[in-house]
Amino acid sequence: MKAIFVGTGYVGLVSGTCFSEVGVEVCCVDIDRHKIDRLHRGEIPIYEPGLTELVIKNSRLGRLRFATSLKDELPKAEVIFCAPGTPSMNDGSADLRAVWGIAQEIGQYMTDYKLVVIKSTVPVGTVLQVKKIIAEGLQKRGADIPFDVASNPEFLKEGAAVNDFMQPDRIVVGVESQKARAWMEELYKPFTTKGHPIMFMDIASAEMTKYASNAMLATRISFINEIARLCEEVGADIHQVRKGMGSDPRIGPSFLNAGTGYGGFCFPKDVKALIYSGTGHSVAMRILQATEEVNNRQKLVLYDKLRKYYGGAIQGKTVALWGLAFKPETDDLREAPSLAIIKALLDAGVNLRVFDPVAMPGVEAMFRDTLSYGTDIYHTVTGADALLLVTEWKAFIHPDWKEVKRLMKGILVLDGRNIYEGNRLRELGMDYFGIGRQ
Repeated sequence: MKAIFVGTGYVGLVSGTCFSEVGVEVCCVDIDRHKIDRLHRGEIPIYEPGLTELVIKNSRLGRLRFATSLKDELPKAEVIFCAPGTPSMNDGSADLRAVWGIAQEIGQYMTDYKLVVIKSTVPVGTVLQVKKIIAEGLQKRGADIPFDVASNPEFLKEGAAVNDFMQPDRIVVGVESQKARAWMEELYKPFTTKGHPIMFMDIASAEMTKYASNAMLATRISFINEIARLCEEVGADIHQVRKGMGSDPRIGPSFLNAGTGYGGFCFPKDVKALIYSGTGHSVAMRILQATEEVNNRQKLVLYDKLRKYYGGAIQGKTVALWGLAFKPETDDLREAPSLAIIKALLDAGVNLRVFDPVAMPGVEAMFRDTLSYGTDIYHTVTGADALLLVTEWKAFIHPDWKEVKRLMKGILVLDGRNIYEGNRLRELGMDYFGIGRQ
């Protein structure tokens, strides 16, 4: 089977590459010629473990190609996956202009039956609107060409996207016809034969499943962060609390780690989009409104702890910050807690030096010379009054604390991911504070 993936972001590039790995002939299409030129050279525009090797391998084998023209590629493929970004608009709604543009182009140039699959995260009703746009395009041409449109949302975690695609928890597909169902079964056969379930449902339910899943995970994160704040006030330990909660099979331990809040592309925009959708249908999404409010506040929890420690007098202090990406194993800075912390510290007149294993170029592009940039973890803490751990990269988990203390001017360590043993650091003469811990 031959497929086109329109959009070469996290969803399109990872999905297209993984399909090519199991034998599907894939062409990834993007209007960004610079990005396509880079991909032709084997340069991957995103950091995702394992992806570079698969792109190079399948490109060499001829199963994976890259192009800038959907019009030219349409006659060569049977399935078109629509995978552009759908970022938040100012009012919280999803920006679907790229989706509409792809649908218009398909309707304008399609010459035989196609299965159009919406892979992007989109509000309920989007797939049916795509179907309408394609039909209108065909009608303008006087063309009577059959087609189907399906919903196939992705559930990939950045930093583990390749593994998630190759070994999915579940595959969700919304279809309207038996032909579309049969084609999707054929496409995913290499995965379902290994025991990974494919769930067919109506299109609206498939669209909602994606939003509801991300909203639930975001809510769990905000919930545990709010409990962590209360733990600090009443003398409880969030580590013990989450263990007690997570041992209940009805709750489970996933997404119950207290920290500096969620970030990235998916959770923030999907929570916003679901709130917007609820408003449009007279359903107030109060839990999600609170989830977003708690998360925005939590991004500044380390800044608040720093101010409290110094009695508000932080102007002129030197602060070292470990971790910039919103999570480990990615260079994604979108909605990253680090950005909120950096802006607050700079506004307060703090001298800031930062370090991240892969996300430094993005931060340098944003902040230029308003920050100092560390070359490694030890250079970053040299002369610092305080150290803030924001992202739990492996490189930060086991530092030489005696060396850290020797290099630092001060003794304050603020652990935004609760990865350090506070008692050990205190024994070394450091002042340690985590999230929801004493």
